[in-house]
Amino acid sequence: MKRSSADLSQDPVFERFQFLVNAPALFNAVVSAAELGVFEFLSKNSDSSFEAVREFTGLPAHQLRVLLHAVCTTGLLERHDGDYRNAATAEQLLAADSPDSWRRILVGWRDIYYPAFGQMTTALRAGTNTALAAFPGDEPTLYQRLSRTPELESVFHASMSAFTLRTLPGLVEQEALFSPARRLLDVGGGAGTTTAALVARYPELQVTILDMPSVARLAEQATAADTESRVDLRGVDLFADAFPTGYDTVMFSHVLEIFPGDRIVALLRKAYDALPAGGRVIVYGFNASDDETQGIYSARLSLYLNVLASGGGMAYPAGDYEDWLRRAGFGDVTTIAGLPFEHGLTTGIKA
Repeated sequence: MKRSSADLSQDPVFERFQFLVNAPALFNAVVSAAELGVFEFLSKNSDSSFEAVREFTGLPAHQLRVLLHAVCTTGLLERHDGDYRNAATAEQLLAADSPDSWRRILVGWRDIYYPAFGQMTTALRAGTNTALAAFPGDEPTLYQRLSRTPELESVFHASMSAFTLRTLPGLVEQEALFSPARRLLDVGGGAGTTTAALVARYPELQVTILDMPSVARLAEQATAADTESRVDLRGVDLFADAFPTGYDTVMFSHVLEIFPGDRIVALLRKAYDALPAGGRVIVYGFNASDDETQGIYSARLSLYLNVLASGGGMAYPAGDYEDWLRRAGFGDVTTIAGLPFEHGLTTGIKA
């Protein structure tokens, strides 16, 4: 039975729908405000007048009025007696350009992720990442093609690194896993953000990062001078090249979700072969809920992977990783669930 408009107006899903259909425009308004330095300015000059914000940004008065109205509707800016200030969330997340700032995250999503979503129907029908055609090259993944445009690759990894920093406490604070470790292989370690946090926290730990050569070069910039002797960078093809041996721990952080199940099992088997008896594998990343009905971050990631990044993969439920680890030969498989930003951590031991 069709509900009346009056009934629908009381439905929280309808309220979410109204925000959802307006969100693309409002998202871009927030990013523009961040790029123009509005949040940073108001952090230093709270309760500033419209004219003060206009003078700072240099925008025409009418266009600034439109922008501030849009950002105020999100709740990130507040207006009191005609003056503007940051809401608490904006003050914490958007006011500073720190390495983990949401400003960096949002610029990467705007410039790389979200333009691709206009191709979603085409990509889903084709069963592959058709939005990749917007990037030069003939390689099958976004990560490979970005190596052709170093400036955009830097934006991408700055965005990914910032988000990784937001999620790291769920991984780095697992002392029971990392305190006993001495040599760790960080497979698909990207720009080295995770490794940098681990070697800073665990002074006995030596880490080797495996990733594409262009990405491994970026990792040099994330390695602090006082820990660089404990970090080794190797540019490889994760599927074609053998994993090096001599490590007691192999870690996959934010990498396995890129691939379909058969390729994930192939990588886990390579980890199994590289580890000694008693060696541990760690899988950290987004987990969809078991029934795949919850998780807006995992849903966004899964769409991005299929439309643009790789043409497959998703934020898999933890149960999938547990099954794949057992198929690869690992035992004592366990998962720590409920970590920040819909993350989970699944581990296994080589018998």
